[in-house]
Amino acid sequence: MSKPHILVVDDEPAIRDLVKEILDDEGYEVATADGGDAARQAMRNRRPDLALLDIWMPDLDGISLLKEWSRDGGLPCPVIMISGHGTVETAVEATRLGAYDFIEKPLSMAKLLVTVERALEADKLQRENLDLRQHERALPAPIGRSTAMQRLRQQVKRIAEHDSWVMITGEAGSGKEAFARYLHDCSGRREGPFVDVGVGAIAGENAAVELFGSEDPDGTVHYGRLEQANGGTLFLDEVADMATETQTRLLSAFETRAVTRIGGSQPVPIDVRIIAASHANLEQLVKDGLFREDLYYHLNVVPVYVPPLREHREDVPDLLSFYVDHFVEREGLTYRHFAVGAQNRLLHYDWPGNVRELKNLVQRLLILGQEEEISSDEVEATLTSAAAQAKAPSDIGLPLNLPLREAREQFERVYLQHQLRECEGNVSRLAERVGMERTHLYRKLRALGIETKRTGK
Repeated sequence: MSKPHILVVDDEPAIRDLVKEILDDEGYEVATADGGDAARQAMRNRRPDLALLDIWMPDLDGISLLKEWSRDGGLPCPVIMISGHGTVETAVEATRLGAYDFIEKPLSMAKLLVTVERALEADKLQRENLDLRQHERALPAPIGRSTAMQRLRQQVKRIAEHDSWVMITGEAGSGKEAFARYLHDCSGRREGPFVDVGVGAIAGENAAVELFGSEDPDGTVHYGRLEQANGGTLFLDEVADMATETQTRLLSAFETRAVTRIGGSQPVPIDVRIIAASHANLEQLVKDGLFREDLYYHLNVVPVYVPPLREHREDVPDLLSFYVDHFVEREGLTYRHFAVGAQNRLLHYDWPGNVRELKNLVQRLLILGQEEEISSDEVEATLTSAAAQAKAPSDIGLPLNLPLREAREQFERVYLQHQLRECEGNVSRLAERVGMERTHLYRKLRALGIETKRTGK
């Protein structure tokens, strides 16, 4: 597991060397730059976890450099400004541009170390809070006291002791991301970032930029997800949706443990653990030539299978209780409890949407119901209504009460099934009709579970 990487930028060799020596002794990994141009190059070579930046340098002042680094929508890492001739105006400008703090020379090494530690911790908390807002991370650990879930948690904890890559498979909504996060939290990389990439949400050249980053001729660097995950874990969700070209680039990065940004020429070393997930049959996709075999074996070092909820129904009461508390605390909904009869009904339900469906059901019942107790009749009515909504087309032919990823998946399935019938099962005609390259179309059909044999009208 990599140590925090700190970039020290100062044109005075004595100060630069002293700060490096002190930070080295504290266990940090330190790079130095003697001016603005060298700092630019260091930033291109590797994204630091923190930068110590002198303001007054002969080639380029620190404020100008700070403006460059914040041009891409925010600083790439916490920046602590250092100056022997600081003014209030300079400090205000540095803070406005996003600098974490401002330290005057002569440096107090004790104060410097405390500020560095606080800046790194603040950055970690900011990333965690952003993750909470974006992904609604709800599970501190996958919920359930069933034998299946206890064994799975123990398996994941054993895997977490090693730095091997993991492939998590299971039905949509079964909790693959929850186990990926649990694995990260149990591992030696827990202090590093957990970067989640929904592969199906990025495509084409945009996928390459998102994963590998980019460099502009003016020196502006966009750090891709692989670099953002340095020292931590990169979670590739629904990896079967990845385009062939992206698969090839990703395999090269894995083999060399380095990335070359789009527009760049120099490889950047990376230290990441990869956790991939898919509900598709990747082995079949490999046999069909729709997923690279060498990439599959790179990812599938340690396989983990998350069972559907219908195979561990005894965990339903614990999940119901957890999500009631979750929505009461996080969204301010009124507390309600499930009657014994209501729990029994849900214990015998098949849960085609798995844990995600249960979470949505709890939220719906808390929003729409008024009595303190959730009765079996209310549960039955809600299940019947949801089933009817799923079958009866809405204005766009699909229910509208689904998460975006699941709704997109259902739309793609309905759309492609309809078009395949219109093309009488002819995939070549289908590819032309929907404007997709055949290899990518075959992969998409397989991932959605659509048979490509001749389909009758």
